[in-house]
Amino acid sequence: MVAGYGGGMSDSLDIDALLERFRERAEAVKRRNLPPVGGDERAAFVKQAQTDYMDYAMIGDAEGELADGILTLRIDLRSSDG
Repeated sequence: MVAGYGGGMSDSLDIDALLERFRERAEAVKRRNLPPVGGDERAAFVKQAQTDYMDYAMIGDAEGELADGILTLRIDLRSSDG
């Protein structure tokens, strides 16, 4: 178990609110302004922003279930065209 979690946390966990926070984080990354950097630093910043957006958006799109104190997030990664 990770330190700081558990001990009744499942009693108060709002999965929908958790997923909404991740959707909000994904939108915040999309709105994030580029700092006044260029070259390699700019490319690294853009790459990190893309990764952050993808991670937050995937979790925000998840379906969450809490059973027996275990939080399970299901993320459908199948292509939407098939």
